[in-house]
Amino acid sequence: MKDTTQAQLAKAGLDPDEVQRIVANALREDLGPDRLDVTSVATIPEQQTDTADLIAREAGVVAGLAVAELVFELAGPGAEVTVHVQDGDTVARGDVLATITGPTRTLLSAERTALNLLCRMSGVATHTRRWVEQLAGTEALVLDTRKTTPGLRPLEKYAVRAAGGTNKRMGLYDVAMIKDNHKLAAGSITAAYDLVRKTFPDVPVQVEVTTLAEAQEAVAAGASFLLCDNMSPELLREVVAAVGDRAELEATGGLTLEVAAAYAATGVDYLSVGALTHSSPIVDIALDLRARK
Repeated sequence: MKDTTQAQLAKAGLDPDEVQRIVANALREDLGPDRLDVTSVATIPEQQTDTADLIAREAGVVAGLAVAELVFELAGPGAEVTVHVQDGDTVARGDVLATITGPTRTLLSAERTALNLLCRMSGVATHTRRWVEQLAGTEALVLDTRKTTPGLRPLEKYAVRAAGGTNKRMGLYDVAMIKDNHKLAAGSITAAYDLVRKTFPDVPVQVEVTTLAEAQEAVAAGASFLLCDNMSPELLREVVAAVGDRAELEATGGLTLEVAAAYAATGVDYLSVGALTHSSPIVDIALDLRARK
């Protein structure tokens, strides 16, 4: 990995080694164990070079340019990438996002892998930006969830950040989240909270609640972050009034852009939206070879 690529990924809050593993696996999936693009090898001389552009086929928010650059870098030596926009930028149909010059076989062998990642990340960023804009002027922030594509969580959560969204926990290891099944297994919210706090005293604890009584019990037990699951705006206002000065509150469960403003107006701190990562359509981006002179 080039030092410049490594620096770009690190600046974005990504682990360069982890991203390299993701990209290498994606290339392996496409090129197979022999790293072979049979069509390009058959039709393109080994020494041929060309220039190609990554072009937006529709409007959207870009995320993942450094990841796409790494794909071309790992696909073969000699590809040079010039980026024309930045992650988080809004682009229009026809905008050139980046230009790649290098061996034609490398450009075409890397094309689909680079686009799969770039289009997916840009789709997440575009969807997230809609939520950010919908919540503008309120105190509420939009959160992502663990409902991510297996193997792509670091990239998808980065795309959320690039668009102005906020990451929640990365996994089961960094934050304890007491949900309904934990409450049932432990016997109560209070029992579950006490067990988590005793076993992992330094790990942040979040508690899912569905009623005002559960919210009051969780805060009394010591919780400072509540997930208010599938509550109406009216019930959320009651929870905010009762415990909002003692805990951060997150509205979660089936939220849509159409109701975002109403939920933000209740006074909650966060709106949690799994759809940011599990249901975002891609942004259509293409790689076009320039005509040879």
